[in-house]
Amino acid sequence: MLMTRYRLFAAFAPVLLLLTACGVNSIPTAEEQAKAKWADVQASFQRRANLIPNLVETTRAAAASEQEILQGVTEARANATRITVSPEQLTDPAAMQRFSEAQSRLSAAIIPLQRLQEAYPNLQSQQNFATLMQQLEGTENRINVAIRDYNEAVRAYNTEIRTFPSVIGARIIYGSQPMVPYQAVTPGAEVAPTVNFDRPAAGNNQ
Repeated sequence: MLMTRYRLFAAFAPVLLLLTACGVNSIPTAEEQAKAKWADVQASFQRRANLIPNLVETTRAAAASEQEILQGVTEARANATRITVSPEQLTDPAAMQRFSEAQSRLSAAIIPLQRLQEAYPNLQSQQNFATLMQQLEGTENRINVAIRDYNEAVRAYNTEIRTFPSVIGARIIYGSQPMVPYQAVTPGAEVAPTVNFDRPAAGNNQ
C-alpha cells in the first residue's frame, strides 16, 4: 500500500511541478491583487462623491446666485456615481472608458468653484467650508495614489499572463485576458483639480 502511494506521488510530482511553473498559483494571486487595488480606486472616488454634497450645500449658502456651477457639480457627481466597474469588467476597455469619462467630468466640474472665492470672500472664513476643501484635496491625492497602485498591479498581472511559462496556464487553465489600466480621458485630468480660494495679494496681477 505504501509503495503504491509512493508510485502515485512519483507519477504526479512532475505534473504538479509543471502546473506550478505554469502560474497555477501566481496568476490568480496577481489577479486578486489587481482587483483589490481597483477596489481602493473605487473607494477613493466614492469618498470624493460623499464629500461633494456637503461642499455644494456649504457653498450654496454664500453663493446663492452661482446655481449653474453648483448644479454642474451636482449633476457630474450623480453621473459619476451611477457608472461603476466590477472586477469582472476590468478586462473591458469600453467599461473602463465610461468610468474614466464620468470621473473626468466630475474633476472638471469641481475646478470652476475656484472662481467663487473672488465673488464671495466670506467663504474663506467658514470653517466647515475650509475643512471640506482640505478633505477634498486629500481625497484627490488618495485617488492619484490608488490609481498608481492599481496600474502597477495591472502591469504585474498582464506581464505574468504573457510571460513563459505562466502564459501556458493563463491560456489553458484560466483563459486569462489582459486587464485595462486606468487612464485619464483628457490630458491633465489625472491631476487633482486645483481649487484655490486664497485671494491674491493687493497689486499682484500675476
